[in-house]
Amino acid sequence: MKEAVLASRNEGKLAEMQAMLAPLGWKLRLLSDFTDGGADEPASTFVENALLKARHASLVSGLPAIADDSGLQVDALDGAPGVLSARYAGEGATDAQNNQKLLQALKGVPDGKRTARFVCVMTFLRDANDPLPIIAQGLWRGSILSNPHGNHGFGYDPLFYVAEHKCAAAELDAAVKNKISHRGRAAKHLYSSLVDVGV
Repeated sequence: MKEAVLASRNEGKLAEMQAMLAPLGWKLRLLSDFTDGGADEPASTFVENALLKARHASLVSGLPAIADDSGLQVDALDGAPGVLSARYAGEGATDAQNNQKLLQALKGVPDGKRTARFVCVMTFLRDANDPLPIIAQGLWRGSILSNPHGNHGFGYDPLFYVAEHKCAAAELDAAVKNKISHRGRAAKHLYSSLVDVGV
């Protein structure tokens, strides 16, 4: 069985990705199996940050690597918080602090102008110096609520309204969310690309 490293320390994310890649004969390992450190994410785009994470993971493990970078883009805020989504309210900010800052930034913005999307870019590198990485992207469109709803998920899920389900992302069942989310869509595209190139 072929091995690859997932540039993450999240067991839940590992289980999701492992299930997706199992038909291709890949076994995934977490970055924490190889190092306590992570890659810096100084870039201004999701693609560049995902590539930095994947190159770092491949370098420290000696294995092919998969990494993703994701965030929330709000139209009324010119795409913010974007690549800074996890630290919108500052380094080490909690989800609640980030959500509070987002609500403050959108104060007075009417419902019809609160459109947003979650973005996920997923990359696959055969090795740390791979000149032709596989890059997949997933978008999940919605809008920002005025108050948080639901207890599931993480990040901005309590504020992200999913029109087709008439609820916040944090009110969705995990299995449903995984199928329709930005990360789920990027993972499907990545799988298709891996099949196409015979990796």
